[in-house]
Amino acid sequence: MPATSRNDPVFAAVDLGATSGRVITGRVGPDDLVLTEAHRFANTPVRLPDGLRWDVLALHQGVLDGLRAAARTGPVISVGIDTWAVDYGLLDADGSLLGIPYHYRDGRSGAAAERVLADIGARELYGITGLQHLPFNTVFQLAAHRTTAQWNTARTLLLMPDLLVYWLTGTVGAEVTNASTTGLFDARTCTWSDALIGRLGLDRSLFPPLREPGCVAGTLLPEVAGPTGLPAGTPVVTVASHDTASAVAAVPATEPGFAYVSCGTWSLAGLELDAPVLTEESRAANFTNERGIDGTVRYLRNIMGMWLLEECRRSWARDGVSTSLSDLLGAAARARPFAAVIDPDDPSFLAPGDMPSRIDAALTRTGQDLPVGPGGYVRCVLESLALAHRRTLREAARLAGRELTRVHLVGGGSRNELLCRWTADATGLPVTAGPAEATALGNVLLQARAHGSVGGLADMRGLVARTQELRHYVPQGDPSAWDRAEDRLAVRS
Repeated sequence: MPATSRNDPVFAAVDLGATSGRVITGRVGPDDLVLTEAHRFANTPVRLPDGLRWDVLALHQGVLDGLRAAARTGPVISVGIDTWAVDYGLLDADGSLLGIPYHYRDGRSGAAAERVLADIGARELYGITGLQHLPFNTVFQLAAHRTTAQWNTARTLLLMPDLLVYWLTGTVGAEVTNASTTGLFDARTCTWSDALIGRLGLDRSLFPPLREPGCVAGTLLPEVAGPTGLPAGTPVVTVASHDTASAVAAVPATEPGFAYVSCGTWSLAGLELDAPVLTEESRAANFTNERGIDGTVRYLRNIMGMWLLEECRRSWARDGVSTSLSDLLGAAARARPFAAVIDPDDPSFLAPGDMPSRIDAALTRTGQDLPVGPGGYVRCVLESLALAHRRTLREAARLAGRELTRVHLVGGGSRNELLCRWTADATGLPVTAGPAEATALGNVLLQARAHGSVGGLADMRGLVARTQELRHYVPQGDPSAWDRAEDRLAVRS
């Protein structure tokens, strides 16, 4: 029997991903950690004539509906919010939102990124921010945004989780794990880079004070508390608001030498370090240095993750093809190994659309045969992701001077047995898969720590390891097959 009960305090974790949002309640005991999904809602972007946008009002309503559902499960003692990174809203002098926030897949910032890099060289930018070059980084989005009429009216910039916290509490701030993804954050001093902001011609007053995970951002406004059924004094705790930072906080690592892959829409593969790696070699390899909790650095690279598979499934569903995941994985297991491999980070895969056709185009460009049937495509995607995990983790270990002993694969991808097994085979390292709900767990645990219900990072991870369902995979098969696939991809890329 779990040690927790319905009368125990509830921590409400708002967890917004690229395709859906959830409000999950968590109960924490000395040897118990129980999550329950209170509410789930769609996160459906909207294509407008001027670009792809987030339906942020629908997301806010989903949060309110979820908090109302959480209030019915027990006494909610705090709320925490995590989302994806880089995207933002602008407020005017009255605190009202200016326009509808852009989606990072919109593509508006490509030309702006080139202008920024022409003004501030890639080496100098990396030396300050330590950030992987991605065309949708906030710094490039802002360079595109400042040419609009809206820009002159803006007085405050809030990243997505900070915007939602503002609407719940009326308080303004920038949580550091998400701020570190903007390309305007100094990786050494852990502050906004005033020098960089000034050189880019941005107004320093746009950027709010920084907040560390674990502090209380504020309490629910009366107009929020009333409709949700929560007390007006309910605190909103600043968790690691970048969803990957929350997921890494819940990695069930109990020994040193671990690497992690937080696998969902993206695969974030890397290491946890005490200090950033800001070398030219690291920049050339396109690794990022983002903040974790307690002063740690998430040294990682973004890899296009399960997005590839989910976009394939959407295309097949439109064509009337069965998209049962279990059937597709079964067909992938039977498909010919290494028939075709792709680079998951090919820029052609970034935008929404017909993914199978884009995979075909990439394979044709590299002189490979096309996959046979949906199972062949799924095998191509999963083997290619496993190769990307291998390549990224080996390079991260080399650049950081680390020896790896284990890979922790967390997030929704940890439910995919083929991906977990092939990641073990490709890396030659044991893989511990789970928890699937790592992001929500990290969110809940940081709230619990703020309330004194759990100790430091090691205690948090130990509690996850003791209480959550984990699966273990050891490398099997012929490792040279993965070497040959890697070599083949390198030659054809």
